[in-house]
Amino acid sequence: MPAARESLLDSALAALADRDWCGVRMADVASAAGVSRQTLYNEFGSKDGLARALVRREADRYLQGVDRALAGQPTDRERMLAVAEWTACAARTRPLVRALLTGCWSGRLPAPGPASRPGRSYVPAQRRADAGPPAPGELIAAVRQRAALVMAAGHPVEDADDLVYRCEVAVRLALSHIVAPGDLTLDHLVRDAVVRAA
Repeated sequence: MPAARESLLDSALAALADRDWCGVRMADVASAAGVSRQTLYNEFGSKDGLARALVRREADRYLQGVDRALAGQPTDRERMLAVAEWTACAARTRPLVRALLTGCWSGRLPAPGPASRPGRSYVPAQRRADAGPPAPGELIAAVRQRAALVMAAGHPVEDADDLVYRCEVAVRLALSHIVAPGDLTLDHLVRDAVVRAA
């Protein structure tokens, strides 16, 4: 039931905008999605399962945005800047993405660990979510892998490795800019520290 699953995740995310995760009730999520509580439990198993799926979906959406940023620019330098800008925007506007990227989970967000018995779900998407959310380093490694796929084409190996490294530095600058903003804009930081040096 992919449509019901997405609707339930949308409802849970909307509920989280109004209250802390501990105040989000499964009955309210099901009602807002227009499905029964039993459907919710069939999809996620528990509130912790719902939390794991919600966090996993936010991680996936962040990485899809990275893919779009990499694909939507004509040059490697602009790709680096686009990935940094997307990272900053996603971390600024999506609290779960910010928590995933920084490892700083507030009490109002679900901070799920892996399922106590992973792999028992009959729903493939839930089996993936039950592994738990990626750590910040794992998420950055996924960005690096995606950058490598796009930026390695047409470059000697050493140049491609350098470009991928610089893309990772751009993402890390974006994160530091979110955590501790300064007088310089992100564009200025990335262009000076990463793009111009390339």
